[in-house]
Amino acid sequence: MTHEVKALFQAYEKRGKTETTVLATVVALDGSSYRRPGVRMLIFENGDMVGAVSGGCVEKEVLRQAQSVFSSGIPKVMVYDGRYRLGCEGVLYILIEPFRPGEDFLDAFWKVLEHRKKFSIRSVYTKDQSENLNYRSYFKLSNKDYPLAQGWKEDQINLSHFEQEMRPCFQLMIIGSEHDAVQLCQFASLAGWEVTVVANVKEEKTKNDFPRAHKLLQVDPEHFQPEVDKQTAVMIMTHSFVKDLQFLIALKGIEIDYIGLLGPFKRREKLFEELLERCPEISEDFLERVHGPAGIDIGAETPQEIAISILSEILAVRNAKEPLPLKDKMGKIHT
Repeated sequence: MTHEVKALFQAYEKRGKTETTVLATVVALDGSSYRRPGVRMLIFENGDMVGAVSGGCVEKEVLRQAQSVFSSGIPKVMVYDGRYRLGCEGVLYILIEPFRPGEDFLDAFWKVLEHRKKFSIRSVYTKDQSENLNYRSYFKLSNKDYPLAQGWKEDQINLSHFEQEMRPCFQLMIIGSEHDAVQLCQFASLAGWEVTVVANVKEEKTKNDFPRAHKLLQVDPEHFQPEVDKQTAVMIMTHSFVKDLQFLIALKGIEIDYIGLLGPFKRREKLFEELLERCPEISEDFLERVHGPAGIDIGAETPQEIAISILSEILAVRNAKEPLPLKDKMGKIHT
């Protein structure tokens, strides 16, 4: 969800921070819905919207309800009962409030994202259709609270609280620069992941060769020093056995949950044999975290389909889920 919040701030700054804007946040839910509490949408006074709070069926009503906030500046909670209108059969409680982050807030927000630090968002509200000057959200960035709008004095008496911890944007490091790497980069970026592409110096690639990439690193394997954390997955797809092996060796001491290898099972086994011969001290835990062939068996053939297969496996590993058709899952989808 962090990438969705990031997109709202980017849209706000792109419009010059001069237009009147409000933020809509799903703060509570009874029953089921397309999205869970914590999803947000930014609304400009001319009716433009960035983000969504549902699959598209609630947004028009949110826009209509936001008009009173634009005119009065008083935050409100709207209640949307979808039990008789939607397939989700849930009741949404949506906080709509002025969005006017100050310059110090914006600076702190971008620094937290740049340094890949956690932050939290807290909203106070009442779980009914109502207006109240004390309904507001604020961000906790580097242990300091930043309200979304200036001049707010909080009275928390009899107010409900919704708090959400936000992790750094998930990042995918793609080691390789062929056509299939370009496709994987685009699909991962569309999912909101920050993609770093690692290319060979001799290939003379530029960032323009990888639309939507967050970073491009041009480095040889022997000089590769990855900056990764628990919110990172690595996909090795250089199409060179020797380079794949060199990058695997460079990653052997790194604590990440997913390392993917392109190519068939026999190629992976040969890579492991060479890896163990050169690094006999390597742990079994590291080898378990190497997924090769990377991806889930969905019959993928094209580079685009293979990208979907790989991203699906990364998501499954990241969320500790066994891939399963939802029609075979009993109970709620979001569990």
